[in-house]
Amino acid sequence: MLERLKKALVNSFVGAIGLGWLLAQGILHFASVFSAPISEWLVRREYRGVTDRATAQIGFSLQDALPELVKSLSLLLLGYLLLRWLYFKPLEQQTAEPSAKQS
Repeated sequence: MLERLKKALVNSFVGAIGLGWLLAQGILHFASVFSAPISEWLVRREYRGVTDRATAQIGFSLQDALPELVKSLSLLLLGYLLLRWLYFKPLEQQTAEPSAKQS
């Protein structure tokens, strides 16, 4: 059943489209790893003025980037696994045949 699914995904290009989407999402989330701490810092800075709390964290926090990093890595890993399953054929084992030489 998995072979039929694999053949249908490869022949109809749905697998290639899905892999492209996974790769694009993985790259976008990877870019968000760098932009998420900055956007969270800006939001905290704005709300600090509204709430008038001096105890709010002001600096950058790398914890804001962790969810995006996990999303990126999981999407890229899933894309890699699907790429291997759909398009890479396993190497065929060559069996050593006994030599047919007879003296």
